Amino acid sequence: MMRRLVFGLGLLSATMLSHGAFAEGAQTLSIIVSKNQQQMVVYDGDKVVATTRVSTGKPGHGTPSGIFSIIQKEKYHESNIYSNAPMPWMQRITWSGIALHEGVVPNHPASHGCVRMPGAFARSLYQMTENGAHVIIADTSIVPEKIDDALLFAPRKPLPSGPMMTDTELRTSSIKRTTADGSKPVEVAMNVSPDNPVAHGSDAPSATVAPSTGISPDASGASTTDIKPAALRILITRRGDRENLMDAQKLLEDMGFETGGQDGYMGPLTRSAITGFKRWKGLSEKGALMSEEFVAALYDAAGKPRPPAGQIMVRRGFQPLFEAAVGIKDPDMALGTHLLTADHIDRDGETAEWHAMTLPNTLSDDAKRRLGITIDNDATGAEAARAAFDRIDVPADIRDRIETMMGDGTSVTINDEGVGPETGQGTDFITVTNDGPQVAEANIENVSDTVSDAPAKPRRVRHAPKLGVGLY
Repeated sequence: MMRRLVFGLGLLSATMLSHGAFAEGAQTLSIIVSKNQQQMVVYDGDKVVATTRVSTGKPGHGTPSGIFSIIQKEKYHESNIYSNAPMPWMQRITWSGIALHEGVVPNHPASHGCVRMPGAFARSLYQMTENGAHVIIADTSIVPEKIDDALLFAPRKPLPSGPMMTDTELRTSSIKRTTADGSKPVEVAMNVSPDNPVAHGSDAPSATVAPSTGISPDASGASTTDIKPAALRILITRRGDRENLMDAQKLLEDMGFETGGQDGYMGPLTRSAITGFKRWKGLSEKGALMSEEFVAALYDAAGKPRPPAGQIMVRRGFQPLFEAAVGIKDPDMALGTHLLTADHIDRDGETAEWHAMTLPNTLSDDAKRRLGITIDNDATGAEAARAAFDRIDVPADIRDRIETMMGDGTSVTINDEGVGPETGQGTDFITVTNDGPQVAEANIENVSDTVSDAPAKPRRVRHAPKLGVGLY
């Protein structure tokens, strides 16, 4: 209640409160935009903090639907696409040009893809949020619902700082790239190499140690739990071509082939290694390099079972931390697209409050064939999210690692289609959905731009006055 009151004061008196006043609650905010209602609702957990009318993309310049997060904020920004159009209180959600910002808000979709908000609300929202706040955009209204499930991640007390086995030599996952002095940089406890395409040019160092829990020792050297761990961003999805190639690269290297790195990239050395293996085993070199015949022979030669169907990836502060294979029960059934967020984390009590949302997402027939999906999952709401999470078999060591690191605002995205093209350096995991045709003209029945303990009674709004901004 106190946090909602603070948010309310921020909206009603935005000029009087600084951004820091919202720092604690900013980690757990969810901003939900429904395109059919041309409405934005800001939630803290499942409680409504604020609502406003908005204007999303017009036909031909549609606003994408999906799960996003704020990745950049500027009090005043000018479009580099549309004649330097002013975009005050800009909060970017994709590097390809979609943002929330102040602009003209008529009674229908009118932007070039951005989400426009009335000026006073745009300023107040800007002061409430931090980078990483979730933004969910869908054709229909979506409401977060509280869920309880024993299988959900639960926070644990952090492990002691420093090495736990000082006399044990760490085993590296790979050794790559001989440097000028003859030494070879290594990658430790991380499955994402610096030149992984998913990192999109990440400048992460070649040698990486396991990330900390976010709990640091104080000046006296004693560990303290007063420092709150940062939120994790977790994606659970199906293993795709990239993950399968990374596994193949590791197996080939274990057999003495040079692949150039376990990076999921089909470079010249990897191509040469696959071709060499095929010649060794007398396999056909025609057709796809990663043919089913090749993969089966590779695992047979390595004496290892095929990996499970799923993959879990973890980021923090827009940077990759680690990833691993996970099992998926009934892999021929679609997982659906869901967002689960954690709040009220009590590390001493090892409890957390989870909320869930399910987004409509239509998979094409080609996508279903490629992913091996033969059964649709048409459930909706929190029950669908819970059912999808319960089908994931997370290894115990990965679960332990997540639970000792997770902080307020930690989220889990579940989807079938893997890492989308909008996910890259300087982003959380972005999932773009296909939930039907763009809304051409909405019959708007909306609520006011103020704080609300519950959704207010709908009322028809008049056309907003022209502000001379928001061409984007």
